[in-house]
Amino acid sequence: MNKIGYRPTWAEVNLANIAYNINSIRKIVPEETEILATVKADAYGHGLIPVSKKLISLGIKYLGVASIDEAITLRHAGIKSSILVLGGIFLKDCPAIIDYGLAQTVFSEEIAAGLNAQASKKRKPVKIHIKIDTGMGRIGIWHKDALTFVKAVNKLAYLKIEGIFTHLSSADSDADFTRRQISLFKELLKKIDCCGISIPLKHAANSLGMVNFKSSHFNLIRPGIVIYGLYPQRALNIKIKPVLSLKTKVVYLKKVPGGRSISYNKTYVTKRKTVIAVLPVGYGDGYPRALSNKAEVIIKGRRVKVVGRVCMDQTMVDAGSVKNLSVGDEVTLIGQDKNSFVSAEELAALSDTICYEIVCGLGNRIPRVYLNK
Repeated sequence: MNKIGYRPTWAEVNLANIAYNINSIRKIVPEETEILATVKADAYGHGLIPVSKKLISLGIKYLGVASIDEAITLRHAGIKSSILVLGGIFLKDCPAIIDYGLAQTVFSEEIAAGLNAQASKKRKPVKIHIKIDTGMGRIGIWHKDALTFVKAVNKLAYLKIEGIFTHLSSADSDADFTRRQISLFKELLKKIDCCGISIPLKHAANSLGMVNFKSSHFNLIRPGIVIYGLYPQRALNIKIKPVLSLKTKVVYLKKVPGGRSISYNKTYVTKRKTVIAVLPVGYGDGYPRALSNKAEVIIKGRRVKVVGRVCMDQTMVDAGSVKNLSVGDEVTLIGQDKNSFVSAEELAALSDTICYEIVCGLGNRIPRVYLNK
């Protein structure tokens, strides 16, 4: 517990399961298809640097981040692999892209020109990936305008178009629309080829696209959530293992009679004599307040219910059914204990959100403990 600190709430990150999940990914894509591992948002809450180092040890050549800051953090950690900044930047950010040897997503003439000017000044060509909007409606040049844009960017001497990509917006909900997006992207790639412009890397597949839409693979895929062993959709046809477990310890036990209200606003009143266990974790850590009176945790292999409002720093559970319970006993909020399991997907459903938000929302006051480095 010394590396966890005085507050006994922590997340365990099993890096062996990262390896298992990467192996599962490789089984469903062609051998020649490269993997760009998405490690943005602190590797989906799992820890940017340890996860990235593990991925590189597994032969991953490309990492995807949301911002220059994340990329610089990786460079300062000694990571020399190819890093693609997936988000947009401002003109003032162009020098950093070149100085740190990053690849930048480009979808505007202004940023393309700015990068070219800075690269020319430094006499260092810069790699870019052009983002195409085929229906996501977020960043990206609209597909009908993309050919003209690609031609213009291709004339800029210090820009190397390493890749071109699109993003599938509805791979979990609208197969026809997803196939339409893939088709529009393919049509554009054909037009670019006909113009004699060679772009080495083409990519469209996120986790759902990778599994459900083989036509989206091209020669690079961008898995994210499945790397971390979480399912973006029920019954997804890939075997993965969850990487993160969230744990704490009982900090206080309170024997209460029936009719006692628990936590803010008296949203829960005990129905019988029981034992309330207080846990030092709350929405200030990213354990959602929406789980109040809904979620269950595991103590000594038994699932017990969260009762009352989840507080900023503390959560109460009805532990009356747990035998021989003591202060200091371990509690699992996400993960497995004996034959009981609580998944991030379960907590997401109870919170009316997605599992991405559950793990990305786990705050930095929860230390990460890395297993099987």
